[in-house]
Amino acid sequence: MSAAPRILLVKTSSLGDVLHNLPVVSDIRHHFPHAQIDWLVEEAFVALPRLHPGVREILPVALRRWRKQLLQASTWSEMAGLRQRLAQRQYDVVIDTQGLLKSAWLARQAQGLRCGFDRLSAREGLAARSYQRTYFVSRGQHAVQRNRQLVAQALGYTLDGVADYGIHAPPWEVPAWLPAGRYVVLLHATSRDDKLWPEAHWIALGQHLQQQGWRSILPWGSAREQARSQRLQAAIPTAITPPRLSLPALAALLGGADGVVGVDTGLAHLAAALDKPTLGLYTSTDPVLTGLHAGVRAVNLGGVDQIPEVATVLSRLAAMMPPSSA
Repeated sequence: MSAAPRILLVKTSSLGDVLHNLPVVSDIRHHFPHAQIDWLVEEAFVALPRLHPGVREILPVALRRWRKQLLQASTWSEMAGLRQRLAQRQYDVVIDTQGLLKSAWLARQAQGLRCGFDRLSAREGLAARSYQRTYFVSRGQHAVQRNRQLVAQALGYTLDGVADYGIHAPPWEVPAWLPAGRYVVLLHATSRDDKLWPEAHWIALGQHLQQQGWRSILPWGSAREQARSQRLQAAIPTAITPPRLSLPALAALLGGADGVVGVDTGLAHLAAALDKPTLGLYTSTDPVLTGLHAGVRAVNLGGVDQIPEVATVLSRLAAMMPPSSA
């Protein structure tokens, strides 16, 4: 391996998975300070690798949109354009840390030695047939560690140290809807109903935070989530339902918070990656494998069929956050 290898990372989605790949960039930069690192990612998540100064170029892909518009000429034109862009770049190594058939197909479009999980390690074992070199990585560990171990084997270095996400919240102009003062972001929305924390619990938490001098901010991403934010706002004094925010704006909002409480959602991982005091609330999934993974300032509560109690959340949050102004 040269001192300045040209590397393409393939990790397209989803939000949490992309975040879990950020420490890989920090690891590579530690061992190869002059590496040229590009990243192939879904267009909806380009803002995430852009937060890491170690990423040189981001190559957007739109598989999610293309699948819905396969009969449109513009789709085939965009796909051809991506293949052309990849054909014009020569990489030393192309590393697919996603391990899916779709990501393996994308890796095949790139010019360079294709590396990925072996058939026992990949999420979809058939994906391993697309790689020229494959590596075994145990499934029984967190996704962050799996990514780091795969890339360490592919690039030939020994993994050391804790995971470093390497990102900071982007600067932003504080919007008019956000009054001055301290706030906590409550991430109540997630992709499945069985991952939700009861609304009564959110209200009790928000009311306690308000009594302690913190304002609750309730982001949302769909009409249904907006309606829930508004219901919670009605029951929590001083709480705010913001307008729909872009991913960079959400990163900035999280970066300015005193603390974050969230269910099993990618934005909670983003808060933890930004080194904010973050509580992850799990009710139907196992946090050991995909929970928050960002050091002592990120704590996971609950698990499969385990709904965290409000008192437990309040106790852990009080120990993590700075004293309030109340």
